[in-house]
Amino acid sequence: MDRRSLLIAAATLPLAQPLAAQAQRAVCYNCPPEWADWASALRAIRERLGIVVPHDNKNSGQALAALIAERARPVADVAYFGGNFGPRARAEGVLAPYRPALIEEVPEGMKDPDGYWFAIHSGTLGLFVNTEALGRTPVPTGWSDLLKPEYRGKVGFLNPISAAVGQVGLFAVNLALGGSYENFDPAIRFFSQLRQNAPIIPTQTAYARVVSGEIPILFDYDFNAMRAQFTDRAPVRFVLPREGTISFPYIMGLVANGPNPENGRKILDFTLSDEGQRIWANAFLRPARANVSLPAEVAARFLPASEYARARPIDIAKMVAAQDAAVARYRTEVGA
Repeated sequence: MDRRSLLIAAATLPLAQPLAAQAQRAVCYNCPPEWADWASALRAIRERLGIVVPHDNKNSGQALAALIAERARPVADVAYFGGNFGPRARAEGVLAPYRPALIEEVPEGMKDPDGYWFAIHSGTLGLFVNTEALGRTPVPTGWSDLLKPEYRGKVGFLNPISAAVGQVGLFAVNLALGGSYENFDPAIRFFSQLRQNAPIIPTQTAYARVVSGEIPILFDYDFNAMRAQFTDRAPVRFVLPREGTISFPYIMGLVANGPNPENGRKILDFTLSDEGQRIWANAFLRPARANVSLPAEVAARFLPASEYARARPIDIAKMVAAQDAAVARYRTEVGA
């Protein structure tokens, strides 16, 4: 090969490598390795699909803010959010419609009717109970038990004014006690009465405070209680209130005009596949597909299906439409 040919080869070779790498790359906003076992999910995506997805530690709000800021030149290909961010992301025009394989098995209300976002897994809100910290006080079986004198000073819930899980608790109690997305009287009445029983009201995650026994009972998700029970071996259990509760989804969507849309679509398909759904279940999150088959040892960690029958999927669109008014009523009529 003459000198001119060598120079041409040298000049073109470095360009070919990034192009090849780009074809097997995708960016997912808000896919942190410690949460929901995204570390295992991203490793499986690399092994099964040949697509490298770097870890990203944004939260839902930061992910949406970044998508909006980068709307003219998107960096991400897919994004993961708490469910109530789905309608907001669609309204901002940062998501594109895509219906992944098996989306028909995701319940209505837990996916956008036009395909802009869909649930991949969910958490069910209930009572995260440290049985050792309760001592001789019986483990409660329902929301209304918490109003009894024996639970004074032993119940915690995150503040609905500032915490997303607190807002989910507001909806869960309201719907369980006969309210609706339009009528929040039952929740306001319940929380007003609970305030008279000296509750503990943190403003941010209180997982460690339950595990340590500082808060004997906390309104929280099943996956946190199961993590404490099966991973941290704490003396805790999860109670799904007898009056009922709600399941809150975590969702994904395809970023509009993302740089690697085909890889993004493959990733979204994987999240609803049997293998993808089992990864979430291993992290104690309930798969979005109700009929996915789980290994017996994984399924045994969850409460029986008869218990979960009392949990209704939240209607995300209705929640988003009602949450500002619900929180305003809580602030005015119940207090901080």
